[in-house]
Amino acid sequence: MTPMTSATTSNTPSVAHAGVEAISSSPQLGALLRGAGVATLDHIGWVRVNGADRVRWLNGMATNTVQDLAPGTGAYNFFLNAQGRIQADGYIFASADELLIETTRQQIASLIPYLDHYIIMDDVELADVTASRHGVSIIGPKAAQLLTEIGLTADNLKELETRTLPWRSTTITLTHAHSPLVPSYEVWTHNPADIAALPEALKAAGAVSCEPATLDWLRILGGTPLYGTDIRDRDLPQETNQTRALHFAKGCYLGQEIVERIRSRGSVHRTFTAFRLEGALPAAGAQLESADKQVGELTSVASIPLAGSHGDTLQLALGYVRREALDRHKPIQYPGGIAVPASSPAVEAQAATSASDSPERS
Repeated sequence: MTPMTSATTSNTPSVAHAGVEAISSSPQLGALLRGAGVATLDHIGWVRVNGADRVRWLNGMATNTVQDLAPGTGAYNFFLNAQGRIQADGYIFASADELLIETTRQQIASLIPYLDHYIIMDDVELADVTASRHGVSIIGPKAAQLLTEIGLTADNLKELETRTLPWRSTTITLTHAHSPLVPSYEVWTHNPADIAALPEALKAAGAVSCEPATLDWLRILGGTPLYGTDIRDRDLPQETNQTRALHFAKGCYLGQEIVERIRSRGSVHRTFTAFRLEGALPAAGAQLESADKQVGELTSVASIPLAGSHGDTLQLALGYVRREALDRHKPIQYPGGIAVPASSPAVEAQAATSASDSPERS
């Protein structure tokens, strides 16, 4: 497989670092950051792409390389319109006889008709196969260890690689998922009975069951945008700071002209980043101002139970800000407080998520 020229991970600054042993009053978040947490993947949807022209056709629809994917590997992608605006996102995985798009269930209803519109004389078939795939995620520094304990080895599995393994009386697909903060794996099977047994086996090995809200805290800590919340159909790829979704040497695809125009210009006017919030916790969608001018918005907001230099909680947000507002290094306000960009230099925010040596917090 030809190496990708795009970055393999997000450039969005996280507010913690890999391997962090943060002290949290939430047992679930503590498990994700220091041990292992398990959760079902009921929010994930799948599109199967079949047909003799599937690779060439999908390569012309997605922002990352499809034609260079070897069986058992995947890549993160945006799907754009002709104006370069992001219509959907997803991970494309290759096998010997099909391509699979992993996305959120809420995107399936719009993604399939959108893609189908561009199948003209191509031998390509799209199918929603969400109902036939059942999965759980295992996340945290001890995730690989717990997988090994239940008979599923993740050794040497690179990010976005998949491995087919036997487990009990079934066959599962193990995927090393993208996760900038702590290791994350997905386990998929076609048998719903097996997916009920998997989390129980992992919990018996020491994993903690985690709720969606806790997983969202981890997402925000890692600075990862969510389509429909942080990425909308009006946003341009480079504005999201997700260069891992882009490949600049793959050939033509829908929306490429705009992406290349932005690349040749050198930058976009606004960028996606993380913020530490000082003040009242705002609602998502709160506007940012600097020097009496509107300069951006907050798209994800959370008060995360992490002990550190700012108390027992860390107020974080993800959002967009105009580049000139960052370059001026002047205060950025939201209604009720100050938003401190985590990208410059994020020392305080990182300190707030570092492990404490205090015996009271052990």
